[in-house]
Amino acid sequence: QEHYGRLNGLTITWIGDGNNVLHSIMMSAAKLGMHLRIATPKGFEPDLRITKRTEQYFKEYGTKLLLTTDPLEAADGANVLVTDTWISMGQEEEKKERLKAFQGYQITMQTAKSAASDWTFLHCLPRKPEEVDDEVFYSPRSLVFQEAENRKWTI
Repeated sequence: QEHYGRLNGLTITWIGDGNNVLHSIMMSAAKLGMHLRIATPKGFEPDLRITKRTEQYFKEYGTKLLLTTDPLEAADGANVLVTDTWISMGQEEEKKERLKAFQGYQITMQTAKSAASDWTFLHCLPRKPEEVDDEVFYSPRSLVFQEAENRKWTI
């Protein structure tokens, strides 16, 4: 909202784990008039109950939802590329398996090639290099530090 001046009509793309942060985006995007494109590896999809409810919201609000396993397909036309940790608290023992499953999901400039010309990047931090490379994370397209500052005020 702060960057684009609006949310309605934007396309947000999530590339990564089907976790709690994604669930929050899924439950709110359609209500804000945003299209949502999600790429997760097989076996790491969002909760099916959340997905079912989300599908209803997208029909109700007339926005578009895509679920895929292909990060490049999900990034196509995106205004906002978003990811989060692939290994949440309590999943440390799954690290090796998760890193293998998420190969090809790192957000890079190559990922963003098919995104909208005004694309930006978000990550709720802390970030690991396997999730997003330095070129994207530290680029002028990255809004992670503004995002962190905004989050500070809600805490």
